[in-house]
Amino acid sequence: MFNKVLIANRGEIAVRVIRACQELDLATVAVYSDADEDSFHVHLADEAYRLGPAPAAESYLSTAAIIEAAIESGAGAIHPGYGFLAENPSFAEACSNWGIKFIGPWPDSMRVMGLKSLARQRMMEAGVPVIEGTDGVISNPDDAAEAAQRIGYPVILKAAAGGGGRGIRLAHNESELRAAIVPAEREAVSAFGDGSLYLEKYLDRPRHIEVQVLADEHGNLIHLGERESSLQRRRQKLIEEAPSTALTPRLRQEICQAGLRAAEAVNYVGAGTVEFLLDSKGRFYFMEMNTRIQVEHPTTEMITGVDLVKEQLRVAAGKALSISQDEVRFWGWAIECRINAENPASGFSPSPGIITKYREPGGPGVRVDSYLQEGTQIQCHYDSLIAKVITWGRDREEAVVRMRRALGEFVAEGIVTTIPAHKKVMRHPEFLEGRIHTGTLDSIIKSL
Repeated sequence: MFNKVLIANRGEIAVRVIRACQELDLATVAVYSDADEDSFHVHLADEAYRLGPAPAAESYLSTAAIIEAAIESGAGAIHPGYGFLAENPSFAEACSNWGIKFIGPWPDSMRVMGLKSLARQRMMEAGVPVIEGTDGVISNPDDAAEAAQRIGYPVILKAAAGGGGRGIRLAHNESELRAAIVPAEREAVSAFGDGSLYLEKYLDRPRHIEVQVLADEHGNLIHLGERESSLQRRRQKLIEEAPSTALTPRLRQEICQAGLRAAEAVNYVGAGTVEFLLDSKGRFYFMEMNTRIQVEHPTTEMITGVDLVKEQLRVAAGKALSISQDEVRFWGWAIECRINAENPASGFSPSPGIITKYREPGGPGVRVDSYLQEGTQIQCHYDSLIAKVITWGRDREEAVVRMRRALGEFVAEGIVTTIPAHKKVMRHPEFLEGRIHTGTLDSIIKSL
């Protein structure tokens, strides 16, 4: 059992985890880079330790610095949040070697799901549908061309160790495929330290559906329904909702059961998300599993009432899940808009700067996860996510109306944000009618 938790992250997720710890009466330890010395999560925690200079490689990605802070502070557990070291099995093992509980899945589970080609094989063995593709990584351009001919164009190159839209290239013919291999390998090495690639059949205009799972060390495994994350730019999610408008009750049951089989296949423990692509004929296929808490987890919390971060903490402490599958209830609809420091009118280019005026929205059914205050310096060193606005309604229409109101109230001056794009989406006919896919957002924002 532990009574002090170090949060190995920054920004809104660090604030979110600290608040969950406080509700469970757990002491908290923040860590920070030189750029974040005055950040909100640093002041919110009980203690704070400097990691190093602003670049993530010298601070939030430094296993040695984080372990040293945990030992010096006496923290018995480390919550990695998302990003940085959250899905790094070597970091989880380092925590264990120093007698520190890693709040997440077993390292072996992360390794399997982190290597996409291996994950595909494990899913096939578990009876989880996968998209037609190569059974393993491609060894050279000729093998890639031969596999693509068998699969049928268009095909998509993917980083075997990847995720988050990195190391991906689309090819409509052999010439495009051969030209894409080197850039995809280069990006995969840069992002994941591994240039291995594999091939999959490209699905045109699919929907992105993900299933939230929870498991403990006592053999309990449940799902908390699905979320839809089809509204993306450059394969990065921008708007999520729960539930999805695409699923019938039967399809919802099938995809959630597939999510449970996927988690069981890797002996999963903790909170995780199994992601699927849904085609126009209602067929779904395993894409990947995120072995961590996700940015969009509040939408699930809003429609179930289950605090996912507190469940993570309980599971890590050796306790059973606080809820069984039979006790899970779904109520209403939730939508999340990611507020990024980006300019939608210029291709979502970064917009660092200082927040000169800040006001969060409120009122019925509105939640804001943020680390912003007036005077906050939005850094160029890290991800551009600065806040999340989540609304809940008795139905989708009410959730949308509340989101429009919340976006209208949100003030973050001194930088450019994605709020204009969100406002446009919330009134667009394709979104309002639920006719969305992974390419919808690109077409909506062209007029910005």
